[in-house]
Amino acid sequence: MNERVKLQEADRVEAKTPEDLRRADEDLRLPAIAPREQYPIDVRAPEAREQTNAVGQRATRPDNRLQGLGQLKYIADFSFPGMLFARIKRAGIAAARIVRIDTSAAEAMPGVMAVLTGSEIPVNSFGPSYQDQPVLAQDRVFHAGDGVAAVAAVTEQIAEEAVERIVVEYEPLPAVFDPIEAMRDDAVRVHEDGSNIYTSKTIRKGDIEKGFADSYRIFEETFRTQMVEHVPLEPHAAIADWDANGRVTIWSTLGRITLGRADIARTLKMPMSRIRIAGTIVGGNFGGKNEITQEPVLALLSKKTGRPVKGTYSREEEFLATTTRHPFIMDYKTGVTKEGRILARKIRLVLDGGAYCSWSETTLGKACILSSGPYKVENLLVEAFAVYTNKTMTGAMRGFGAPQVCFAYESQMDDIARALDIDPLEIRLRNAFDEGAISPTGQVLHSVVVKESLAKAAERFGWEARTP
Repeated sequence: MNERVKLQEADRVEAKTPEDLRRADEDLRLPAIAPREQYPIDVRAPEAREQTNAVGQRATRPDNRLQGLGQLKYIADFSFPGMLFARIKRAGIAAARIVRIDTSAAEAMPGVMAVLTGSEIPVNSFGPSYQDQPVLAQDRVFHAGDGVAAVAAVTEQIAEEAVERIVVEYEPLPAVFDPIEAMRDDAVRVHEDGSNIYTSKTIRKGDIEKGFADSYRIFEETFRTQMVEHVPLEPHAAIADWDANGRVTIWSTLGRITLGRADIARTLKMPMSRIRIAGTIVGGNFGGKNEITQEPVLALLSKKTGRPVKGTYSREEEFLATTTRHPFIMDYKTGVTKEGRILARKIRLVLDGGAYCSWSETTLGKACILSSGPYKVENLLVEAFAVYTNKTMTGAMRGFGAPQVCFAYESQMDDIARALDIDPLEIRLRNAFDEGAISPTGQVLHSVVVKESLAKAAERFGWEARTP
């Protein structure tokens, strides 16, 4: 017997001992694949007594490491067995009556699993303030970004081609694009059942006429801001899927899932208890994802096909069919003393709301309250109007009306300072709120540090050293 055979027999004998058998059994129970490599988890945290004290502490987002390591999952990373892809056909015309929608060519395409039109929406209207926006336009088109039909197909390419094969016959209608023109009594009505001015706000304080009469000088100017798209890195996206008990789950980039759930329940004519909204990691919102868009469409396409349906907006759709920042036209008339103190201010705000209300009512109210600035104005009149036009709808975006009016009143403060030869910082310090000041709506203000903040900013900036 050679040495190799002897060694093999010796190994077999040794393997029969109880300890070796135990070790062999443990080896068999080891995982078949190597465990996932763990990233270091060394996250700085405040001391125990400082857990609720955010001021002066390092604030770490709970998802920032995962984001930096590329481990966060966005809608684009989601996929389900048998998932279909949806596309929505846009009107491409600002105002029109829909005469006919022919979806036969799209339905006949291989790979197209379902087609949806406005007539199939249980309750075809939604909106966070007024329910004036159709999920899919049914009888009329109110702006070029309105959806008129949708398809679900096995690939995005087939869905895109199917949308192009849908034929829509329109009867063009007169449109209005300028909010000032839309306010006229003889203007074209965007919505037939009412005025283009759909909400207004007024603030009166003191005696505006006496304030102007007592003024050393009166300044008048009109300021305008433009429509601004949020342009988030991630476009609007969602996936809808039904279970066997007739409940729908929607994974969505919505920023306000509770409000969205209520809107979806209304459009689908279902109890909220049968609707689940899963808020995914959002790749940029800035207010533009505060309300539903395609979610009801995807839910109904999923119900028709019995399969999950995913919809992702193109960058073009982001500009055409989602909300933007409100354009404002702002007339400011301000009376001041020789020293630059404000005695009276009259303001007229016209908000271009686009085709639908969205958050315009809230935006108008905030703009109205903030329009006089952080300044003491004893005599004030503010008149504000939100107006329909046949343009892309406007909605929430960072500040809800505050940035627009801030641009106007601060621009005029600079104009007044320049005309009266007063330092721009000084004129603001002479007029700024202080402790116990009264807001335009009568609120007594506490913990007011406007002047202190201006002084600190001027010190940090070195304002005196840079002004002649």
